[in-house]
Amino acid sequence: MVIIDVGQVNDECGLHALLKAELGFPAFYGMNWDAFWDAITGLVQIPDHLRFTGCDHLRARVPRGATMLRQALDRYRQQYRPQFLAEYA
Repeated sequence: MVIIDVGQVNDECGLHALLKAELGFPAFYGMNWDAFWDAITGLVQIPDHLRFTGCDHLRARVPRGATMLRQALDRYRQQYRPQFLAEYA
């Protein structure tokens, strides 16, 4: 399991920078949701279990980013890895 604290993120750029660092995305990562999808489905192997902490802060400060993150990871689980688990605390 990898724990990612999103409790200090204040914008989508910061969220993408954090995801890039924590999930080992390549230097050319495009810092947008299409690039996030490409990264998790073909560029890196993400762990079977991700736990995001500080989600109340993220939803308050970056509501679109919080929604897009959850939707992308739900879609990833449904289409590619049914055993994948993402938790949002």
